[in-house]
Amino acid sequence: MIGSANLNIMIKAARKAGRALVKDFREVENLQVSVKGAGDFVTKADIGAEKIIKDDLMGARPTYGWLAEEGGEEEGQDPTRRWIVDPLDGTTNFLHGLPHWAVSIALEHKGEIVAGVVFDPAKDEMFFAEKGTGAWMNESRLRVSGRHRMIESIFATGLPFGGRADLPETLKDLGRLLPVCAGVRRWGAASLDLAYVASGRYDGFWERRLKPWDVAAGMLIVKEAGGLVEAIRPERNILQHGEIICSNEPIYSTFAKTIRG
Repeated sequence: MIGSANLNIMIKAARKAGRALVKDFREVENLQVSVKGAGDFVTKADIGAEKIIKDDLMGARPTYGWLAEEGGEEEGQDPTRRWIVDPLDGTTNFLHGLPHWAVSIALEHKGEIVAGVVFDPAKDEMFFAEKGTGAWMNESRLRVSGRHRMIESIFATGLPFGGRADLPETLKDLGRLLPVCAGVRRWGAASLDLAYVASGRYDGFWERRLKPWDVAAGMLIVKEAGGLVEAIRPERNILQHGEIICSNEPIYSTFAKTIRG
């Protein structure tokens, strides 16, 4: 597929950052796995990947704004457009030598995501979409799953850790969902969870307390693959409030009702 100039810039930046991260990932296994040593190393890898992406994106589009996990927010000369970037989604997996993490890049125009890229360098899977043109993984067109029954469906989420206050709410979600589905997965990278919904590997995904860079690219990829995407509380804005629920159309109503209680 041949995309717009902006999409091609995004894909090129994601691949370049991915190559650097793969080299760093190989080094993680050689480090003494201590919180300080390995953690500091991964932080440097994260920041290094963000610099690569920023240099490429801002070099090509210097007037755009910028929002990223490590570098924060910068207002652009063009107030209608900004890049939203997570250079390493799945940092804990990366730190532990688990090959499930991604580079996520989105382009926002007038408050709406118009292009998104989620790149999994460990598996060489490039998920991408532009508004109105469908979703793709490498050379293959993506479609959400066609399952109609909750009991046959697999869902993904994030589980609160480190004493986060949303643990009771998530446990209630699981208590309602687990008895009526085929399983729930927690793989630790929201951008890839969304990409997997778009590709039909998962049937649905929900999570709270996310950041814009966790979901901006992936939510567009799901929409362009035919999925339904909302905030858990429908009146809210996904990027502003950090909550999301999505699935294919046949099970969406039942799934959303189950999570919303």
